[in-house]
Amino acid sequence: MAQNKKIIKDKESKNRAYLSSIIAIVVGLLFGYIVLLVANPSQATDGFLQIITGAVTNDMKGIGQVFYYATPIMLTGLSVAFAFKTGLFNIGTPGQFIVGAYAGIYVGVKFTSLGAIHWIVALLAACIAGAVWALVPGILKAFCNVNEVISAIMMNYIGMYLVNYLLKGNAALFNSLKNESNPVAESATIPKFGLDKIFEGSAVGGGIIIALIIVIIMYIVLNKTTFGYELKAVGFNREASKYAGINEKRGIILSMAIAGALAGIGGGLLYLGGSGKYIEVVDVLAPEGFNGISVALLGLSNPIGVAFSAIFIAYITQGGFYLQLFDFAPEIIDIIIAVIIYFSAFALILQAMYSNYMKKRRNKRAEEALAAAQANIPGKPAEQTIEVPIDELEVVENKEEGDDV
Repeated sequence: MAQNKKIIKDKESKNRAYLSSIIAIVVGLLFGYIVLLVANPSQATDGFLQIITGAVTNDMKGIGQVFYYATPIMLTGLSVAFAFKTGLFNIGTPGQFIVGAYAGIYVGVKFTSLGAIHWIVALLAACIAGAVWALVPGILKAFCNVNEVISAIMMNYIGMYLVNYLLKGNAALFNSLKNESNPVAESATIPKFGLDKIFEGSAVGGGIIIALIIVIIMYIVLNKTTFGYELKAVGFNREASKYAGINEKRGIILSMAIAGALAGIGGGLLYLGGSGKYIEVVDVLAPEGFNGISVALLGLSNPIGVAFSAIFIAYITQGGFYLQLFDFAPEIIDIIIAVIIYFSAFALILQAMYSNYMKKRRNKRAEEALAAAQANIPGKPAEQTIEVPIDELEVVENKEEGDDV
């Protein structure tokens, strides 16, 4: 009975979380419409409709572009979400993303004799490079208790400048006329898997299929395996997990390494996709990395939610490209996304406050019920069994857990 009530409450909590994301999206879109009205009232409605429907204006090509833009931010969002689930904030996705991209391009240009497995090796190189780059914040967090946010931000800039330096210093990789990396060998390009026929004219490739497969794998790892449970336990409470026999240092390091690997794969999928995208040597952090934070927050750090969140953000971004037809700046989309994220965070804060309030209320009612029951039994209260409704005492079981929080 108690277990059934707990399951129902968990479902209700998840439903409230999903509802908060939907409300945040609606509020963000309405705010964007208000901005359009202020900027140009006469074309605000047409511009807003363009945001909503612009991605499907060109039929399958537009949808293909949505999947193309969703691919890298799906992986960086998954990277941030995975770290969130294990109690870490991986703000180092831009550095891991670009380092992974460089490793993939290096293998893609240099190792042309690998044949059919060339693109697989290049993608694995991107994965490993991203993981190695995230190991530094992970090790510092595990052994020196250095805040991963500070060390990851530092690694972002080190990674950006290092990649710029390595590209400029390698004539085989660098196109000095265009100030960008050279294209990889054809064998290193990720196959289209027939998507170029379905979404004819778009830049989408097989990367979106790989990204969706990784999303499913990460969902299974986090929710259906002992390994995922241990990582989440370490993130929830390091001391408690250590008491339970879990190696918390190993958990922190592995969490950051896996998160870095996911971001590195995102870089590999983008620059090995054969879409004409190259690494530009500029002193700017990769925007795909920071966009992953927005994707993870909107997707509630759930791998499946991250996939839908990435597609949604890519959808309105694609629609926003056509805003210039109505004399609007496409940066309005960035404003809409920012408002959506702010309201998502605000909704989560309200939800946490409501949960804490209800927990304290249940505590008080349980104490009152116990006091009343004992007052009505003269004589030997210690020998009597006091029955109190299960939901009244639910929080008592988690009292120590609530105290830690």
